[in-house]
Amino acid sequence: MKPDTAQSVPRYITPSYQTAVQTLSAAIAGWHQAGATVIGISGAQGTGKSTLSTHLIDALAERHGLRACMLSLDDLYLPHAARVGLARRVHPLFVTRGVPGTHDPSMGLAVIQTLLGAQPSTEVALPRFIKAIDDRAPLADWHRVLGPIDLVLFEGWCLGVGTADCDEPGEPINPLEASEDADSIWRDHIEAELAGPYRELFERIDRLVFLQIPAFALVKQWRGEQEQANAREVEGARPMSEAELDRFIQHYERLTQRALAQLPDQCDALVSLAPDHHIEQIDIRS
Repeated sequence: MKPDTAQSVPRYITPSYQTAVQTLSAAIAGWHQAGATVIGISGAQGTGKSTLSTHLIDALAERHGLRACMLSLDDLYLPHAARVGLARRVHPLFVTRGVPGTHDPSMGLAVIQTLLGAQPSTEVALPRFIKAIDDRAPLADWHRVLGPIDLVLFEGWCLGVGTADCDEPGEPINPLEASEDADSIWRDHIEAELAGPYRELFERIDRLVFLQIPAFALVKQWRGEQEQANAREVEGARPMSEAELDRFIQHYERLTQRALAQLPDQCDALVSLAPDHHIEQIDIRS
């Protein structure tokens, strides 16, 4: 039930990381005993959410006898053609995947419901998005898992993020917002999505784990490493250039900064990451 990836093991997978996984898996097992079935794994791009989820799936099975599977918010992206249509109707920036409005939240809710209701040996298809080609994979290439499922580990870069607080700046915070969304049409639509369909999806999360980065500047470095890995998945694919990556990250900056301000006080477990990607501390809150 793990993703079929050929990526090499990240260098931060050390004995101390495995100890942290065991601590977190024990907390999740406790949450499950109290009725939790959907665990959100939230954190900025490149923080290792899918890697952590994969190790948690193993630990939950081996140490607690629980069957878990991973659902990624990234795999709920709208197909490229649908985002092109959204860009024409609402704002050109929506052609770029990432922000609320570029996913299918109703699909996410339906998949979660199907997974948790799956009978023994029933096969469930999980959506799959291929970043190297910027499009959803054909149905025949979707991931398959077998029921029953005890827990869904739902991972995503903006899971749990709410609408803007009253003290958040309303003016542009980076060159992308200033030059391409000066009238705030793109940002206002994102806020409407967060208040509507994304709120419903995020409310389905029973417990939230937040991976906290030391500084936003690390997002570019870690996302760049992820780009290299994504490009290796598809023959002939090219990772983003530095300039392309700079612009791409600006799409995410506002909500990433908001997550860093909001979620440490709202999550059920705070995982503090060091600049070298190692886990420095885990604070279980509930």
